[in-house]
Amino acid sequence: MSPREKNIRQRLVDRQAQILRDSAGSIDDRVAVDLDPTRVGRLSRLDALQMQAMSAALEGRRQQDLKKIEAALRRLDEGEYGDCLKCGEAIAPRRLESDPAAPLCAACAR
Repeated sequence: MSPREKNIRQRLVDRQAQILRDSAGSIDDRVAVDLDPTRVGRLSRLDALQMQAMSAALEGRRQQDLKKIEAALRRLDEGEYGDCLKCGEAIAPRRLESDPAAPLCAACAR
């Protein structure tokens, strides 16, 4: 594995670990909201439901990012990293620098 590939792998693994930490740290925000009207007011319940929905959406994005990272790590292992999954052309290094898990070249991503 080249030094460049080692660097990319490390960036992907570091990002994966950060996402997993963020996900674990936000579990409480995603638990079901208690709708007992005697415990909290209507606006507080609405705020809690909104926060729960926003946390669930963020967790969905985290899970998508994890899948992208896992796929990028597989492509690294298989020697296919850096090639667009759609057209097969090389993905621009600047694009991979900004998002090492990018599966598509800029043209195909549009």
